[in-house]
Amino acid sequence: MKAGYEFVEGATSDLAFVAQAATLDALFAMASEALLAATVEDPSGVAPSERRTVSLTEPDLELLLLRFLNELVWLRDAKGLLLRAESVHVTRQGDAQLEATLVGEPLSRTRHVLAADVKAATAHALRIEGRPEGFEARVTLDV
Repeated sequence: MKAGYEFVEGATSDLAFVAQAATLDALFAMASEALLAATVEDPSGVAPSERRTVSLTEPDLELLLLRFLNELVWLRDAKGLLLRAESVHVTRQGDAQLEATLVGEPLSRTRHVLAADVKAATAHALRIEGRPEGFEARVTLDV
């Protein structure tokens, strides 16, 4: 499976994407890339000058992905940071757990052109599915 993401048709005030990757770890990282691409015009221009770690636990994978993406939105809104996953480790022993290292930089209105004001990832049509070649996630963002 080729890892990646693409934006797909969503509801009027929403933006939806489908992410694909060979592993759950890579899927969560790809979803963070899609969120960053929905937020800024040039996600490749976000320098890895700041580092954060995050540990999250939820009852299932979909809720874990939702919480992970909303943690990234919160870090942007509350701390002014544009972040992506540098490394992610997802486990499913009982609850779904995530350990991630995030990298990025402070949001600069002069350096970063905003693409959309992502308010949150939503549970609407949220899903993670196993495929023979890996995993696929569908995520809807409230913009």
